[in-house]
Amino acid sequence: MCKSLLLLKNWMNIANIKSQAILPLFIPYLLSWLTQSDPEMSYLVAWTGSFFIFYWTWFSPSRYISTDLDANKQIMRPIFFTQLIFAGFMCSTSIFYFLNHLGYEYLERVNVPMLNDPQIYLIAECQRLSVLGHAALVTGLIWNTKYHNPEKKFKLNPDLNIDRLLIQISIAAYLAGMAFRKIPAISQFSVGLTNMAIICAAFLVVKGVTNKKPGLLITGGILVTVNLINASLSGFKEPILTSILVMGCLFFPYYKRMVLLIGIPVMYGLFYILPTYVSIIRSQSWNGEISATEASSGALQNLFDADNDQNLNQTNWAFLTNRFSEIDMFTKFVDNTPKHIDYYGLEIIVNSIKVIIPRFLWPSKPSIETLSMERVYNAGVVSRDSSVSAKPRPVVDAYLSAGTIGVVICLFIYGFSTQWLCNKAESLFGGYQVGSIIIFNGLFQGLWRGNNFEFLVSSIFWSFILMLLMYLFFKSRAILVPVEENEQHLNQNIL
Repeated sequence: MCKSLLLLKNWMNIANIKSQAILPLFIPYLLSWLTQSDPEMSYLVAWTGSFFIFYWTWFSPSRYISTDLDANKQIMRPIFFTQLIFAGFMCSTSIFYFLNHLGYEYLERVNVPMLNDPQIYLIAECQRLSVLGHAALVTGLIWNTKYHNPEKKFKLNPDLNIDRLLIQISIAAYLAGMAFRKIPAISQFSVGLTNMAIICAAFLVVKGVTNKKPGLLITGGILVTVNLINASLSGFKEPILTSILVMGCLFFPYYKRMVLLIGIPVMYGLFYILPTYVSIIRSQSWNGEISATEASSGALQNLFDADNDQNLNQTNWAFLTNRFSEIDMFTKFVDNTPKHIDYYGLEIIVNSIKVIIPRFLWPSKPSIETLSMERVYNAGVVSRDSSVSAKPRPVVDAYLSAGTIGVVICLFIYGFSTQWLCNKAESLFGGYQVGSIIIFNGLFQGLWRGNNFEFLVSSIFWSFILMLLMYLFFKSRAILVPVEENEQHLNQNIL
């Protein structure tokens, strides 16, 4: 009886702490909804509201995070890292599109918008939906966060040479990712394995520096450098930005001031030059005009051209106002649904579950790209004759499924599932450093920015299967061993 009362008291205490962390998250949406008659004010309240959510979940006395580690030693967990990228992209990047619509270019006003412009109301409505989605996402994360003692069932065998094991995992995962890419039946495993290899390599670099082990630094540095070179030739910005961001987050607990002093200018510089750089790569190498290496050399020469500042500014502003944020596409969906096309209900979710089935079991399975683009065409976001891919993000698919309530439900499930996957990875792989940093953030990197539901559900499902296969393989080879009963709450420290 006493034990039951103690458990009930503990549960009520956790529930009280959790409610104090969750309820204020929805204040920004409520305030922005109350000011919707003034779209500019409503937008700004919603936009700043996401920064309030960041503060509330990271720094406030009422934050709800696992207490097994100091906050700065768990920043690769979803409440910090996934939220930063996902909500930062979903909510914060729209400010440039908003300013551009008000007639600004950077901070200089170049024209005056029309009075009572309906687009301003749509922008404000989409920002309200975004901050509501942000609050629902964090609610899901908090709901599934283990406050005191996140469960750990297995750990890396301490009798093994952990440094050598990490090197082997990084190299083997990278090579397997490259090989799987060429095998259609298992190609879905390639992305997760490659991402895991790169994060493991970054982990080796940090361990090499902090533990003064040149061998680890050189091995990890080679893999990270190879990845950055490949990313620089791909024509995509995200792999470069995320690689630098991951490296900074891994170094942060050990060199906080240095990371801030170096990291902020580096990220600013990348945001300044990457839009122009990748646009040149895409325009010249994607159509086969020249090789990616030649395009890269030309792009670098173009960047350092002393007379190119004007072009850089114009390209960057176009990037910040359109490609950096997808709120323009969001406004088109909101304007079209449900005014012209009704909500999709469960149709998108059902299609997302169907596409999990491998093509060799379902030869006539429709293309995921075709399924997701159909609603883009229906809403008139792009023409059917266009070759542009404009797949909606999770908050858009959530809205298209059931409007405002769809955003709340879907983003809550997104956050809840994300934290559940992180918990499972930590439980099976010895806690935070291996389970969260390497396994979760490697295999489930698609959760960082999200994607349309069809791509996202398929990717996460097969990444989960891959994680279980890795667990079974490691367990069979005694790489993973059970955690002893007296150390059931241990976070295995391998850094």
